[in-house]
Amino acid sequence: MTHDEILQAASMPAFCPSYPRGPYRFIRREYLIVTYETDPAILRAALPEPLEPAPGNLAYYEWMKMPDSSGFGDYEESGTGIHATYQGEPCSFSVQMYLDDEPPITAGREIWGFPKKYGVPRLKVTKDTLTGTLHYDDERVAMGTMTYKHRSLEGRLDEVARGIERLQVNLKLIPDVDGAPKVAQLVGYNLEDVTVHGAWEGEARLHFIPHVNCRVADLPVRRVVSGRHQVVDFTLPFGRVLHDYLPTRGGGAAADRALPVDAFA
Repeated sequence: MTHDEILQAASMPAFCPSYPRGPYRFIRREYLIVTYETDPAILRAALPEPLEPAPGNLAYYEWMKMPDSSGFGDYEESGTGIHATYQGEPCSFSVQMYLDDEPPITAGREIWGFPKKYGVPRLKVTKDTLTGTLHYDDERVAMGTMTYKHRSLEGRLDEVARGIERLQVNLKLIPDVDGAPKVAQLVGYNLEDVTVHGAWEGEARLHFIPHVNCRVADLPVRRVVSGRHQVVDFTLPFGRVLHDYLPTRGGGAAADRALPVDAFA
């Protein structure tokens, strides 16, 4: 394998890549999103600087079903996020994510710094209830339920799309060969080419079971604020560095801010 061939590889292993080069398109991606108020001290501890909590101490737990995603296939995912701000701009910060498919786990961690681990999330309609569950090591650690299509947002789909397009942020951490930090960045991205097929609001409930290796319960539910069900298409583009925690690597946060995050460019 030549030097140029190595640099042309989309991902590891170079002989049989885990995923192709992006960007990546998702068709009819279905969500259950439960937004809730949590403990402000725990929320602050989970949110890396320079991000700041948004008003209300709001976190969210979401389930996602991806039946058609380019390069990744058909899989499901769930995880926790926090409503935050970056330099005054509203954003969503991903705290932890669990999914059942290796290519999006690998690509998500290596390119954008998504906090992904293997788990078994499931989203389905059970009779009159939209139901999400997460199992980790054969134990159920989360369940969310929502009334099924009680209040349509048909007249507000543009507003839903704008919410999907807003800034989203991950903390990307990659060690060097000696175990010391090699990459420590806040990575930002905005979803593109968004089409909303449908969206609904309704009553929702959320229940967590503490688990030492799947810590969704560590952001406790104080009060459920809202439930959202939506079906959308979008493109996940490459990201950009918002903040570099290792400025001595060459230029610091200001120099890196506009650089694309493509580990294999």
